[in-house]
Amino acid sequence: KLSYHNLMEAMAPSGAGSVKERIARLIGEAPESEIMQKLEWLGLFRKKKIGTSNATPAFILEQILLEKWKLAPQDRDMIIMQHEFEYLLEGKHRRLTSSLVMKGEGQMDTAMSRLVGLPMGVFVRLVAEGKIQSKGVHIPVMKEVYEPVLEELKEYGVTFHEEEEILS
Repeated sequence: KLSYHNLMEAMAPSGAGSVKERIARLIGEAPESEIMQKLEWLGLFRKKKIGTSNATPAFILEQILLEKWKLAPQDRDMIIMQHEFEYLLEGKHRRLTSSLVMKGEGQMDTAMSRLVGLPMGVFVRLVAEGKIQSKGVHIPVMKEVYEPVLEELKEYGVTFHEEEEILS
């Protein structure tokens, strides 16, 4: 079986130096840089065998991240999202800041899962109930789609706080 070290060796350019040094050169980083330390933390240079065969590098990285980023029972995730829009209205330069903060409740009820799953679930239900009539594939910029979805998401605590300021 292939080791993480062997995988990185296959990706590293040939030449002098350790696998870590050659990968650092490949990505334009010093071997002791923060990015290289993070690759080391992921275990990408260890001699441990990869526990799966016939996997793509993306799948291998996914498995590493699933283990490394696993929430402990006492952990909670949090999402902070902020959008800033600057625009000119009535001769005045303005900024609108729209912010959302959502905290997860634990390993199985994460803020990430709610923020990804709830909008889609609400949308699918609205389509099934015939409240959204659009057919085909669309990005969610149609009022018929986003207005009812955002309205219902408020019931689940998914709300944006908006602040507007005049810049000049």
